[in-house]
Amino acid sequence: MKTGIVALVGRPNVGKSTLLNQIMHQKVSITSPRPQTTRRLIQAAYEDERGQIIFIDTPGIFAKIEGQVAARINTLATKWRGNVNLVVYLVDKTRARGREENRILGLVRQAKVPKIMVYNKIDIKKPDYTYEYRVYESEFDDLVSISALKGQHIKTLLEKIFNFLKEGYTPLFDSQSLPPSKLLNLDSRLFLAELVREKIFLTFRQEIPYTVGVEVEKIRDEEELFYLKAKIFTLTDKYKRVIIGHEGENIKKIGIMVRRELELITNKKVYVGLQVETDKHWPERLLI
Repeated sequence: MKTGIVALVGRPNVGKSTLLNQIMHQKVSITSPRPQTTRRLIQAAYEDERGQIIFIDTPGIFAKIEGQVAARINTLATKWRGNVNLVVYLVDKTRARGREENRILGLVRQAKVPKIMVYNKIDIKKPDYTYEYRVYESEFDDLVSISALKGQHIKTLLEKIFNFLKEGYTPLFDSQSLPPSKLLNLDSRLFLAELVREKIFLTFRQEIPYTVGVEVEKIRDEEELFYLKAKIFTLTDKYKRVIIGHEGENIKKIGIMVRRELELITNKKVYVGLQVETDKHWPERLLI
């Protein structure tokens, strides 16, 4: 049996979180069409008959840093270096190379561990910029093409990952004590805050900037009822008004999306209470 720590690395919106959710067969990392959705190094515990893997879902790097949130995310996005046994480098074959890709590739090159290059989004035929990345294939130890969204060739990727991990089984985590989420570094409050933030991004797409924070104030988990109360923070009153919407229609929509997903997760009746506040200092408290 084998064990190892594996970093999923790539530019923003390349599909790292979607891939991790496919591997885990459950949601462990939030996803949305917005770049820079992931803000933390998400650590998920995977186990099968071949051994144990800790997968690290890394934030994408901002090509242009503007503001405190972007600066902190860029710093966090590089912290996986030196602590992993394998790097899975995701490439979005539907997007041309750019500054973000070059910065990510530079970080990957510095890692002195085996590396697998993964072309993602093979379910999308055009546009296809694969030819722009061919020159880098020789720098990697293996190559695979997948669709994280459709779940294509995920088993093949897992086989390749295990091939590069060293034999000699020293458990990385206690399977019996794992939380249902399989997350090693996010407690229930942080996971629920991420879930609310996901629904905000899915609701507004590009209308709301990524500088939105969520803090869970109260959780009550009863036999037949799950209660969640959370605050949404934004930097300006303008975006506070947008998130609330006319007569509260937008905040109600977000609450309904959160409630429906939690009902599926908990199999209970769910109550969600959300408030929106303007707070210019929220990144100092909530960003890790």
